[in-house]
Amino acid sequence: MKSRYFLITLLLLPLASCGRNDDHIVYGDSTPPFPPVGIVSISLDNAVELRWIENQEPDLSGYNVYVSDRYNGVYEIIGNSRTAGFIDRGASNGVTAYYAVTAYDVDGNESELSRDVAYDTPRPEGRGVSLLDRFLLPGRSGYDFSEYAIVHYDTELTDFFFEITDQNIPYLVVWDDTDIQDMGHTTSIDDISAAPSSGWNPTGDALAVRGHTYVIKTFNGHYAKIRLVDIDADGVVFDWAYQVSRGNPELIRADRGSLQKRIRSLTRRH
Repeated sequence: MKSRYFLITLLLLPLASCGRNDDHIVYGDSTPPFPPVGIVSISLDNAVELRWIENQEPDLSGYNVYVSDRYNGVYEIIGNSRTAGFIDRGASNGVTAYYAVTAYDVDGNESELSRDVAYDTPRPEGRGVSLLDRFLLPGRSGYDFSEYAIVHYDTELTDFFFEITDQNIPYLVVWDDTDIQDMGHTTSIDDISAAPSSGWNPTGDALAVRGHTYVIKTFNGHYAKIRLVDIDADGVVFDWAYQVSRGNPELIRADRGSLQKRIRSLTRRH
């Protein structure tokens, strides 16, 4: 519980001893709230969403959010919030940022930086992209993650393309300088949080299966993932995420349901 101190002038002391009932006692609060705990983050496209456990002080007024380019760096304030959440819309895809939060009360007392520091690397993503069989329409059968664009299957920047063989077997195909791996069936593209370190298909292709998520390591060292949401005789429809930070395997965008579970778990521990 917060401590309080009394501002009583010496002049009032004898008056109080005389039974006067019009004495005034001024209460002042100099104790800051506790630092927030349980900070978690959601990777967005050019943004990061932060959540944390609500402070319980009765005189709490709000929170300040700080950011740094490294864990032990200098943290600068970027905004404030009345609730236990904040979206940093100044974040950039591919740039890792470190976040800390303070709490402040109605008297302006501010806590120390939170001991929990969340870090995140925003990355772009897309939904419902359609590719056609390269034998049917080669100019709309490939995809370039760096430009977020459908391209001809045979260009220097094509990361993967779709084809259906003479035996009517659908495949996702990459070139010799690119790797692909089938991660199996998933209920969401977010089920795969990071790229694997091994297990790439030596043949440079993978059977296209509805509901499967595939991770791709591009020719220039970036990671991406796609999930096939539909497939027919002419093409496929997929969702994707691409990490613009070279060599960074992080591909997750946490959904709000899993985020709430993490917050509830942290709340029980604190």
